[in-house]
Amino acid sequence: MRNKYGLGFLSVILILALAVTFALQYSYRSAREKAEARIAAAEEVKSAQPEETVAADGHALKEDCYYLKNVNGYVVVFLSDKKTAYEYTDILCEELPKSVQEELVNGKYIETQEELYGFLENYSS
Repeated sequence: MRNKYGLGFLSVILILALAVTFALQYSYRSAREKAEARIAAAEEVKSAQPEETVAADGHALKEDCYYLKNVNGYVVVFLSDKKTAYEYTDILCEELPKSVQEELVNGKYIETQEELYGFLENYSS
């Protein structure tokens, strides 16, 4: 009699374990399909939108140029209007070569962003 109940309990536990396993597999597949559908929809929306442009801190446009000036002993980058600060640097003017210091008095002209960051990389510590 004891063996009959033992086999019955074992059978019930096995059936419950299989049922839980199948339920988990079904919910996993369902969630994965929903996630893939959301990703596909997001990619569709993204491809329908025009390409975005990246703006810099000072809202510089591609055709803008830059001017470097001495402000309180530090090099500050201004946009082409020479009034809008684009970037404040930690570069001390007194540590720059004399020729560069003289250029900063009226504003050193820099044409492209690549040239600007090249200058800043060369003179930053």
